[in-house]
Amino acid sequence: MKIAPRLKLIGILMLLTVGLPACDRTGSAEATEKKLDQAADAADRKINETSDKVGRKLDEQSAKTGDVIDDAEITTRVKAAIFSAPGLQSLKISVDTVKGVVTLSGSVDSLPSSDRAKTLAGSVAGVKEVRNRLAVKPG
Repeated sequence: MKIAPRLKLIGILMLLTVGLPACDRTGSAEATEKKLDQAADAADRKINETSDKVGRKLDEQSAKTGDVIDDAEITTRVKAAIFSAPGLQSLKISVDTVKGVVTLSGSVDSLPSSDRAKTLAGSVAGVKEVRNRLAVKPG
């Protein structure tokens, strides 16, 4: 319990021991103050640079995340459109979307089914292009 006041006293004595010789030197306080100001300015510049870098990285990540969310939403809507269409719901069609470009893959029973799936995918909002890689496998 009495250790804390003793540690404080030892700390104060150490500061005085280190600080008193510096007071004897002429111009020492001004030089130290100047060095501290320079160090503070340098630290401020570094903090600002780092803050700017972090801000740019967050903006980049936000843009990428926005693309992923939009692509996932497009994929869901395309799948819903295809699988709700009569005759297409039982077919093996995979949908993948990257930056608004939808790729259809898998197999269908006829060329008209392939064309219909492509048309449905292209009618979904946000779709920029449809790449139809569906294989026709008469069944």
